[in-house]
Amino acid sequence: MSLLLCLMLFYFSAKAQVPDSLHAKQETEDNVKYPVLQIKGLFQARYLVGMKNDVDVNGLHHSDGSGTNNNFMIKYMRVQVRAQISKRTEVVALANLADFKNDPKSRVLENAYLKYTFNPKLAFTVGQFRPWFGIEETYPIDIIKSLDWSNQYTEFGKLGWTSFQIGISATGQLELGKIPFQYAISVVNGNGKNQVNDNDDGKQYSSRLVFGLAKKYNLNLGLNGGIGEVFGKKIYAVGVDLNSLVNFDSKWSLDMQLEAKQGTNHPLYFAVAPELRPDNPDEYLIRGAYFLPNLRYEINHRNLSAFELSCRYEYLDTNFRLNSNPRQTITPMFGLEFLKNYGARIQLGVQFDRYKHSIANTSQYNNNLFIVQVQSRF
Repeated sequence: MSLLLCLMLFYFSAKAQVPDSLHAKQETEDNVKYPVLQIKGLFQARYLVGMKNDVDVNGLHHSDGSGTNNNFMIKYMRVQVRAQISKRTEVVALANLADFKNDPKSRVLENAYLKYTFNPKLAFTVGQFRPWFGIEETYPIDIIKSLDWSNQYTEFGKLGWTSFQIGISATGQLELGKIPFQYAISVVNGNGKNQVNDNDDGKQYSSRLVFGLAKKYNLNLGLNGGIGEVFGKKIYAVGVDLNSLVNFDSKWSLDMQLEAKQGTNHPLYFAVAPELRPDNPDEYLIRGAYFLPNLRYEINHRNLSAFELSCRYEYLDTNFRLNSNPRQTITPMFGLEFLKNYGARIQLGVQFDRYKHSIANTSQYNNNLFIVQVQSRF
């Protein structure tokens, strides 16, 4: 895998030396005074109401009827600083100040990386970032069409494939004949963000390939694959996804996402006593999928910019081979956008969670949750 990674990076590095359209802008870029600083932010708050008296707002069942059934919370108070220190080099830092309400030791700081761009065909990212391993890594939380990240995104983040990880990545885009093509190759520690050291000598290698199949419908096919080693045991993850944006006219559009993943659930494997667990961690497998259609209508009337209707269906089974208890989640959402580009938005929705087997006094219990969410990006 390491040899393949080096060969691919060498190939794209060689391709990066070919003159391209960026050179035509060289004279203009030379007049820019570096560094160029850009500051952005996101505020997101929620009001949650549990619609079952014995299940709290975090989805935990209480057989004695205790627990908090409604709650105001601040989900994100993000601040991002981007410094363009040369025409090819940028440094990015992103912090979520709302995470100070928890133990901040492994939280708060999210992005912290340096990116060097040869040209559109090749760029290197080093530091703490979100390695591409699906659709959701390609856009930020503030433009998610539903309530939050999908359940499978959260779980695969715990496995080291998604969310914020520490390592290095090569990305780029080019043309394969007439087909637009994007790629990402990443090597990460795989033990999450803000860690002092890797917890073992193993690394996780992943790749993502995206093919533009139909320009008219903005249809893209993504293929994801990864292998790695954790405490001397081999692990893997694979995924496939489709996304499309259909513009019916100047006002109506339909955005659709379909994604599925499967991989080794190594945290669950290592949680079992050594004398009880099998030699092969692939006995512990996780599988998930979701489908998210989002219908949008551009109003552009005074302060109201657009409204959106979405309904995400999710399926997730964290141990389908040995102890299957699949979770199905349906989240219908209605959103109003008051400023363009999601500058200000309010959303209302309900999250319905259903398990094959409800287990008392755990989070694996049927639940209905009502949500009101407001956000502003600046």
